[in-house]
Amino acid sequence: MEQCDECRFEFETSDASLAGPAIVQGATQMSHLLTDQGADLVSRRAPGTWSPLEYGCHLRDVLLVQRERVLLARRADHPSPPLMGREERVEHDGYAQQNPDDVARQLTDAAGLLANVLSRLGPKDWERAVVYDGLEPPERTLRWVALDTWHEVHHHLLDVQRQLT
Repeated sequence: MEQCDECRFEFETSDASLAGPAIVQGATQMSHLLTDQGADLVSRRAPGTWSPLEYGCHLRDVLLVQRERVLLARRADHPSPPLMGREERVEHDGYAQQNPDDVARQLTDAAGLLANVLSRLGPKDWERAVVYDGLEPPERTLRWVALDTWHEVHHHLLDVQRQLT
């Protein structure tokens, strides 16, 4: 079992079917933070970190990208989807200038869309694979995709909570 050293998230493959509801719960928590009218959501607190709003935008996009990867893996054998361009999106999509209320709504919508797709996976579907350029090993099952996405939500929720407290 793998564990994230920073956020302590544990990657237990048998928990993959729990990812959908956990993703929705974490995205809902993040959306509440993004609608706090008194919070500074646009300032970056330290070099190399994003603002809470930028983390919210990133997380929304991760959920949408991962949903598409799961759907692609269900219709093609061992697909190799393009990289999401996580760093480039911050500027290209204008994360810092987006409306926090819109991002909060989009984030919960994206979580629900991904959770729906994950809930429809059967036992054989969980073993279907996606090929990730730059990872070792590059081939990852949909179990891993679900857990990795759950980890993203958990980790970035902590990133934002630390900034807002």
